[in-house]
Amino acid sequence: MALPPLVEPAASLSVDEVRRYSRHLIIPDVGMDGQKRLKNAKVLCVGAGGLGSPTLMYLAAAGVGTLGIVEFDTVDESNLQRQIIHGQSDIGRSKAESARDSVKEINPYVNVILHETRLESDNVLDIFRDYDLIVDGTDNFATRYLVNDAAVLLGKPYVWGSIYRFEGQVSVFWDEHGPNYRDLYPVPPPPGMVPSCAEGGVLGILCASIASVQATEAIKLITGIGETLLGRLMVYDALEMSYRTIKIRKDPQAEPITELIDYEEFCGTVSEEAQDAARGSTITNLELQEWKDAGKDYFLVDVREPAEFEIVSIPGATLIPKGDILSGQALSKLPQDKQIVLYCKTGVRSAEALAAVKQAGFKDAVHVQGGVIGYVKQIDPSLPEY
Repeated sequence: MALPPLVEPAASLSVDEVRRYSRHLIIPDVGMDGQKRLKNAKVLCVGAGGLGSPTLMYLAAAGVGTLGIVEFDTVDESNLQRQIIHGQSDIGRSKAESARDSVKEINPYVNVILHETRLESDNVLDIFRDYDLIVDGTDNFATRYLVNDAAVLLGKPYVWGSIYRFEGQVSVFWDEHGPNYRDLYPVPPPPGMVPSCAEGGVLGILCASIASVQATEAIKLITGIGETLLGRLMVYDALEMSYRTIKIRKDPQAEPITELIDYEEFCGTVSEEAQDAARGSTITNLELQEWKDAGKDYFLVDVREPAEFEIVSIPGATLIPKGDILSGQALSKLPQDKQIVLYCKTGVRSAEALAAVKQAGFKDAVHVQGGVIGYVKQIDPSLPEY
């Protein structure tokens, strides 16, 4: 959908800026006017991770005058496979500060504002208020609904992106002119139904493909050129190398968004069944090690996927993926004469599997809080993390 320019043009470009942006200036659709609008624009990127990294770098290179970064995490070695705004020397640093330094190296004319905090209902409106446009690169549903609802309440457009393994999605949401995120996904999926990138993985270069579309949409919105993805969902499959778009329409029956809510409760991290099952049936990695040292007889089950099991596992574990347990087809593999102990990467999937195992009659089954990552940190740091 074609839209009017989001931002008024700045008064002028300096001689140095003209030289820097010359390849934009000779494009008739952009020209001096469009570049001045980019200079005057204030764009907030939620996250400096897989999608935020290329988005920030290309918006900085394009000459967006002010870039805000919402990020509270630190750089981990596993980030470097896809989060290209960070480098080896940044491991352990604040992602926000690392991203700021990279942006300033790309373009010293960009004003960078850091928001080193977790985005919450009580701060999101204050953070969003001073920006023209939001770019959402988060990977959890609670934050996605929070970003959407805050943008709706403030009347701001935002560019949304999502990635998983070899597939990505992008759209533009602007409630005053078209659909918002809730028109596409009225309610979040059941807890545990959609794995995160940390659980399911993502092809690193996919981030660049999706983020480049997000940055392109941001530039089009700022300058008013071209047809945006407002009212359309772009779906990209890297294995097929295919792009397709799906029309999105506003839901006339949707409840109006009038306030912010508790998004963690709305989306949930684990289902109520899993919470009930885990209550009183959760052990720590230290307790598991004590059981092992004492020679206790138990059956240790890794409910992750085979590729994860190959990376690292707790010694003595048997791999039975969560999906096989939930479908019931693997329940016959569980011994009746031993206590069942389940674990996953961090404890979320094992809690979901625990609910199914208990329902199947294994009442004394337990799961391990913190999963294999907790085991590496607390018991055997020589093993790899992922």
